[in-house]
Amino acid sequence: MSSSEVILRGIGTSEGVVIAPAYLHTSVMDAEGLQPARTVVAAGDVAHELARLQEALAKTRAEIAEAQERVATSIGHHHAKIFDAQLLLLDDAVFQEKIAQRVRDDHENVEAAFMDVTNAHVAVFARHADEYFRERIADIEDLAQRVLLHLVGAQRPTLTTLRDNVIVVAHDLSPSDAAEMHRGHVLGMVTEVGGPTSHTSIMARAMEIPAVTGVPECTRAIRDGDVLIVDGIEGVVVVRPSAARIATYEHELAQARTRRTQLLQLRDLPTVTNDGRSIALMANIETPQDVDHALEQGAEGIGLYRTEFFYMNRQGLPSEDEQVEAYSYVAQRCGAKPVVIRTLDLGGDKFVSSIKLPREMNPFMGWRAIRFCLERTDIFKTQLRAILRASAHGNVRTMFPMIATVHEVIAAKQLIEECKQELLQAQIDFNPHMPVGAMIEIPSAVLTADLLANEVDFFSIGTNDLIQYTLAIDRINEKTARMYDPFNLAVLRLIKTTIDAAHNEICKDVSTQTRPNPACLFAHRPRTKKIPVAVCGEVAANPMCVYMLVGLGVDELSTAATYIPQNRELIRTISCAEAEDTAYQALLQDTSHAVRAMMQKSLPTLAFKSTHA
Repeated sequence: MSSSEVILRGIGTSEGVVIAPAYLHTSVMDAEGLQPARTVVAAGDVAHELARLQEALAKTRAEIAEAQERVATSIGHHHAKIFDAQLLLLDDAVFQEKIAQRVRDDHENVEAAFMDVTNAHVAVFARHADEYFRERIADIEDLAQRVLLHLVGAQRPTLTTLRDNVIVVAHDLSPSDAAEMHRGHVLGMVTEVGGPTSHTSIMARAMEIPAVTGVPECTRAIRDGDVLIVDGIEGVVVVRPSAARIATYEHELAQARTRRTQLLQLRDLPTVTNDGRSIALMANIETPQDVDHALEQGAEGIGLYRTEFFYMNRQGLPSEDEQVEAYSYVAQRCGAKPVVIRTLDLGGDKFVSSIKLPREMNPFMGWRAIRFCLERTDIFKTQLRAILRASAHGNVRTMFPMIATVHEVIAAKQLIEECKQELLQAQIDFNPHMPVGAMIEIPSAVLTADLLANEVDFFSIGTNDLIQYTLAIDRINEKTARMYDPFNLAVLRLIKTTIDAAHNEICKDVSTQTRPNPACLFAHRPRTKKIPVAVCGEVAANPMCVYMLVGLGVDELSTAATYIPQNRELIRTISCAEAEDTAYQALLQDTSHAVRAMMQKSLPTLAFKSTHA
C-alpha cells in the first residue's frame, strides 16, 4: 500500500465502482465571507429593501423552475418533484412576512433579515427526530443560497461547466447541484452527509453512477485532483490509491465490462434450464422511468414495482390520476409482459412527510405497510383504484406487503371489490380479473401459507424482510449485519415450506395417515389449487442463492435489472434435477457453513464477482 493511500468508509447508496480524479465542490454558503453585512435601514429605504427581496425571490423562482424542467427532461418528472418543497417555501406568505417584518420593525437590511429567518427554519428541521426532515435541510440551504446570491450580486458555483470526467466530492450536494451536473462528466459522488433517502443518493441512482454518502471529513481528506476509487457496493472510497490497487480495480472493471457485453447477447434467449424448466426473470423498479432500463436488460416483466417512492420527496400525496399515469406508463411499455405493483409499503425505514406516521421504538415491526393501509383506507383505496384503472392498459397485477394473517388479505381484497364497484358506477375501464398476490415476509405468513394460497393468485417471497424477521436481526444495523444469512437453515426451510404450500406438494408424504397430526404443516388441509411463487429479495441476485432457489422450486426471480443477464446465463447452464438434489441435501445439513460449502462445491465456476462496471 502506498504511504499516501487513504481508505474512507461511508454508506454505499448507489451501486457501482469508478476510478477518476476528484472535483472538490465547495458551496458558496460554506465559503468564508459570504455572510452578509448587517446594516441599519432608514425608514425611507424600507420599501426599496422589500422590493429587492421580491426581485430576488422572482429570480430564484425562475432559476428553480428552469432546474426542475432540466431534471424532468433528463431523468424524469418524478425526480423533478424534489424542487417542489423549495417552491412552496419560496411562495410561503408567512415566510416572506417574517422577513418583511424584520426589515420594517427592526430596520434590518434584507440580506440579514433573510438569513435570520432562514436559519430559524433550519434549526427547526435540525431538531426533528425524523431523519427525512433533517435531510430536507439541504433544500432550505440550497434555496437560501440562491436568494442570497441574487441579493448580494454574487455568482453561484455550478457543475455545468465541467470539461473533464470527475468524481464530485462535497459536504453535501443540493438538488440544484445535482440538476446542474454534466451527466457525461460526473462519474461518481462522495459526500460527508446524507443517507439512502438524501437527494444525492436518489439522483445518483437515477443517473446510474456510484455514490458513497456519510463519509466523515471527506472534504478534508481529499484534495482537488486526487485520484479516487469509489466503490458504491461496499461503501468504500480509496483516496490516492496505490498503482497496485488501481491495477487490481481496473482489471476487475475491464472484466466486468466485457462480461456484461457478453451477457447482454443472451437477452432474447429463453430462460430455461438445460433439462427444460423455465424460470421467469423479472425486474424490480422504483420509478416509471426504470422500466426502459429493465427491458433493455432482458426483463420478462416487472416483478416488483415499489410504489412508496412515488410518495416520497414531495409535498402532499399523489392524486389518483397521477398514479394512473405512472402505473399505466409501465404497463404500456411492458405490453403483454406482467407488471406486479406492490401496494404502499411505508414505515420501517421509509417515511413520508405528508403522512404523519408515529415515531416507534421498533418501526420495522410497527404500524407499516398493509397495517397502515387497512386503517388509512382513504389513501389505500386511492391507490387501489389507480392500479385497477392501469390494469386496462396492460398485464397489471398487484400484491400486498407484510402480510401476517389471512384476515389482512381478505380485508384488502374487500377494499379492491369496493373500488371495482366505484369504477363500474363511474363507467371507468379496468380488468375485473386482475390477479392479486401476497408477499411472504413474515414467518406467520409461511406457517399459514396454505390458507393464504386459497385467497391469492401468487406469492412473492420478500427475502430481505423474511430473513430479518426470522433471525431477529436489524438488516441495516452494522452490529447485526454479519448475521444476515440467506443460507440459515431456518430461512431455507421457510422458503421451501412456502413453495410447497403454493404448489400443493406439502401433503404428499402424509397422505396415507388416517388421522394427520395438526402440528404437521398443512397435512390436514389438502387442496387442489396451485399458485406460482416468486422471490423478489436481494438473494435473487446471488448466483449460489439462485441455484438454491431453483432447486427449492421457485418459479420466478425478480431483481434489480442489472442482475438479470447473469441470472439468465446461470439458469441456462444448470440442470434443474441436479439443483433439486443439491437443495434437498442442503436441507439435511446442520449449519449454514455446511450449506455454503455444498453450494461452492456445486458451483465452482459461478462464484464470480459483481458485473457492475
